[in-house]
Amino acid sequence: MSATEIREAMLALTRRLRRQRPRHYLTPSQLQILGDIERSGGASAPVDLAALQGVRIQSLTNNLNALETEGLVTRSPDPDDRRRLIIRITDDGTELVAADREQRDLWLAGAMNSELTQLERDVLHLAAPILWKLARRPESGDSLDFPPRSEEL
Repeated sequence: MSATEIREAMLALTRRLRRQRPRHYLTPSQLQILGDIERSGGASAPVDLAALQGVRIQSLTNNLNALETEGLVTRSPDPDDRRRLIIRITDDGTELVAADREQRDLWLAGAMNSELTQLERDVLHLAAPILWKLARRPESGDSLDFPPRSEEL
């Protein structure tokens, strides 16, 4: 199987899993932020969240404001550095993330049990750590920079 086939299959499964999310008012970006905070132990600095998502801090502002308005996160000064903010997930935020994960996990487990043989399920279990290894590979900076559309003309 080529790298293209693996990439396309993983993207297709990712899109399918996103469609299994419970219906709620949050955007995928907001759910990603909540999940990142929860996985980091329940608290994170905006700069760390931006690095995890590969975006600038300014890009998080609207989503963090919305999450705070909904009572899913709180912001407070870092006790060690008053210039820094710490974003904490609330109990409601933790419950929402857990429900989101549970629904997607139930769908995936059901699909695996009904569509795959035991051998195929075993292969996927063996592949999971390998996929994590690839996902954790440091950024290489090898991405292509495309010129703005106006320069293409």
